[in-house]
Amino acid sequence: MELIVLFSVIVLIIIATVRFKVHPVFSLTLAAIVCGLLFGLSPENVMTTIGEGFGKTLSSIGLVIAFGTVIGTFLERTGGTKVLANAILKGVGLQRSPLALNLAGLIISIPVYCDSGFVILSSLNKALSKKAGIKILVFAIALATGLYSAHVFVPPTPGPLAAAAILEADLGMVMLFGLLVAVCVSLAGYFWALYMGKRLNMQEEVPETNKTIMDSNGKEDYPSLLKTLLPLFLPLLLIALKSVAEYPTFPLGEGILASLLGFLGNPITALFIGVVFSFTMVRGVGKKQNQEWVAESLKQAGSIVLITGAGGAFGAILRTLDFESLLQIGSASGLGGLLLAFGIAAVLKTAQGSSTVSIITTAAIIAPLLGTFGLEGIVNKALAVLAIGAGAMTVSHVNDSYFWVVAEFSNMDMKTALRGHTLATFFQGLTGILIILGLYLLLG
Repeated sequence: MELIVLFSVIVLIIIATVRFKVHPVFSLTLAAIVCGLLFGLSPENVMTTIGEGFGKTLSSIGLVIAFGTVIGTFLERTGGTKVLANAILKGVGLQRSPLALNLAGLIISIPVYCDSGFVILSSLNKALSKKAGIKILVFAIALATGLYSAHVFVPPTPGPLAAAAILEADLGMVMLFGLLVAVCVSLAGYFWALYMGKRLNMQEEVPETNKTIMDSNGKEDYPSLLKTLLPLFLPLLLIALKSVAEYPTFPLGEGILASLLGFLGNPITALFIGVVFSFTMVRGVGKKQNQEWVAESLKQAGSIVLITGAGGAFGAILRTLDFESLLQIGSASGLGGLLLAFGIAAVLKTAQGSSTVSIITTAAIIAPLLGTFGLEGIVNKALAVLAIGAGAMTVSHVNDSYFWVVAEFSNMDMKTALRGHTLATFFQGLTGILIILGLYLLLG
């Protein structure tokens, strides 16, 4: 009975989101209430559990999401994203410029939403295409797949960040493994871009975009490369060092250094430091404009924070069930658990379009099953988060806003976008889960 209820509620979430355009905050909250009542909890226990699940989830990542969004906004508005792209282009070379955009997209999408990142960087496609003599289509797919990779695998992007909180996974471990998987998945998208670039044709005119700030003389006023790198990579480095310091074998000892790294590497502290350095990127902009960017960032973060909290509330209700008895599996393979996480996320992503909603919903469903599948260790929880992320990128098609951003800003018709972008995300998802399964067999 409980499994029928759970399946019905998942269908309810999809229909409410897709057919009736209900905001995920409301659909997830409604799902939590319906599940709780049908699972036999009293109305008072249902609301108490929802409140506790919401609060517990946001207590660890609410500020992290807000700070990460501020960093992303400042990278976008100051032109820092283009600084990173140009730096990678110089290192890779003109003839490998599609690879440069692919890698730039991967890095930029860690703090910047992939939709915004594509709008900003797509303006480079036409210029690079003319200089290198390579089709714009190759650049468009390479950029889109690079941006998409970090979006589902690397915190502080909201999806994997929320999944890590719901599954109680170590954020640093998720980040380290997520970067490894994201690089491989991003390169899979790059090779797909080269392959399809020879087989697809489209009009070469693309919309011009320019959202960077100008100095008083009307010139683009970009920050330096160092100022651009610090707010992005310093928090990631601090979080990674904290995970290393707190690894069960304590490789850095248990003294003052470990304690200091534990404080500085706390995601809240690390992202706050990143915010401080992001303010140094701004030149030629008054305090009023600066404050508007911060307010815009926090407003944008608010929606993601609420969705994440609602997902945590749904997960808290599901944890009241004994899934091991319901599924009648005394012990199960970790490989099976990772594949299940991937499959659920892929179905939800394909059905309703949003990778973030797919990740949060799947994490809530999978959380009670981690013990059943033997995925409770620090490494295995991180791999479970990434398996969900791999599913949540499979596939991006017509019900996904990112699909239309890529198509419109690259001047692709729907058929070309489906063959170029959608199939790319399909192979990226498969590449991701294969790498994750390989890591599980190697490290498990």
